[in-house]
Amino acid sequence: MESSAIPFKIDWSSKSKFRGPGEQSLGLLIRKLRDHLAPKAQGISISYVDDRHMRRLNREHRGINLTTDVLSFPAEPEEGAYPHLGDLVICLPVAEKMAQKLGVSRRREVETLLIHGFLHLCGFDHEKDDGHMLALQAQLERDLLDEDPLPMSLKRGRKPGSKVKVMKDGSRVVVTGRAAGALKRQVKLKKPKVKATKLATDSGKPKRGPGRPRKEPATVASPAPLRRTTRRKRAPKPRSGVIA
Repeated sequence: MESSAIPFKIDWSSKSKFRGPGEQSLGLLIRKLRDHLAPKAQGISISYVDDRHMRRLNREHRGINLTTDVLSFPAEPEEGAYPHLGDLVICLPVAEKMAQKLGVSRRREVETLLIHGFLHLCGFDHEKDDGHMLALQAQLERDLLDEDPLPMSLKRGRKPGSKVKVMKDGSRVVVTGRAAGALKRQVKLKKPKVKATKLATDSGKPKRGPGRPRKEPATVASPAPLRRTTRRKRAPKPRSGVIA
């Protein structure tokens, strides 16, 4: 039986505020990819999402707390199970930004992401194959779209103010916003305090460390010298009686 005679179902879903191309625009391309790469597959799921949803998926499945353009989830069905190829998730805001930078339509950028993700579903990995997957992707764009291939993505740096957080399992996650601010405050609190080596000021008085100030001991006043008092002699009282 020829592969073109095998039924192939495409499930579409969208959770994005942007509008993505659907069956009428991309159905033929997807079926051509199936014929070239996975002739026994009978189904695929394609979802459009926004940055927030894609960032969560990227964090949960790859440990990267950033949005991305496309994620592929191969189905790997057991023997005898429905031959579903897998799920493709495409972030339309990222696709829109790339399309604007490259001067092409959103549909044209999604076509490139679709081919890239489809190759991942078929087991290709451009991070391990010394460029074989990307070369095949470029050839498929020329053959199936009759257009020059587009670059997959432009280099993206970390957002200003972002921080790298080390998780309990040893993985590293880039955090932004409030999480980055909290991490920065934690780092400041963990800095060791430097002990003062000079304990006396220039005046010779010892410096006091942080804490409740000590009360100075009350000074006892020295007793005043005793003053000697002198008694005045009283005048003799005149004698009473008659003098003859």
